[in-house]
Amino acid sequence: MTALLSLSGITKRFDSGVEAIARMDLDVASGGFLSIVGPSGCGKSTALRIAAGLIQPTSGTVAWPQGRPQIGFVFQDPTLMPWATVAKNVRLPLDLQHMKKEDADSRVARAIARVGLSSFENAYPRELSGGMKMRVSIARAIAAQPKLLLMDEPFAALDELTRQALNDDLLTLAREDSMTVIFVTHSVYESAYLSSRVVVMSPRPGLIAADIPLTPPPLRNTDYRLTPQFTEAAGKVSHALREAMGTT
Repeated sequence: MTALLSLSGITKRFDSGVEAIARMDLDVASGGFLSIVGPSGCGKSTALRIAAGLIQPTSGTVAWPQGRPQIGFVFQDPTLMPWATVAKNVRLPLDLQHMKKEDADSRVARAIARVGLSSFENAYPRELSGGMKMRVSIARAIAAQPKLLLMDEPFAALDELTRQALNDDLLTLAREDSMTVIFVTHSVYESAYLSSRVVVMSPRPGLIAADIPLTPPPLRNTDYRLTPQFTEAAGKVSHALREAMGTT
């Protein structure tokens, strides 16, 4: 199968001299949910930003064998405009595309509804909880109807129940829109729950230490977290992470 995204020989050294990524070769197929797990500073977020084109690698190539798709990016911080309503925040990427008002209005309303915030279109970020702000950030990303969604530890600062609820909502959105997702996380359990594939990176300078395929059921909920299948998947990721960090 032709890859959607191909990273070949990627390295990244910052002007400070910090070598974030030593070498990275990674092919990402269409329609999968790939999580990248590793210790702090191993280059996970750097790799994501290189894939998005936000920063350039020191060496190596980023290729789009099927053509560069529409990309959505969700950061760890919701990065909302505090002076703008929920609807105006979600509308931002559509305004940047100079989309017609009626088309943009329809997309904004649908995106807000899909993340469960239909009654908050006119609210301001200061009036929202952390989980609600992240829902706005996700709505903004999906309003542009991306085929590739890049997410950089988006739920790290949230409480466990909110995080689990957003995990389930994210899976629904990805399935309904046939999105490919690349998701950076520190959480072994989150990666095992969400993913059809987990890449484990070694400490800086980052290398891919393990590439683990998983076969979770396409429809899953809290009950799945109590199954032997989930326990086994989390165990595989945890073991690979400990090996990568040299703590086995």
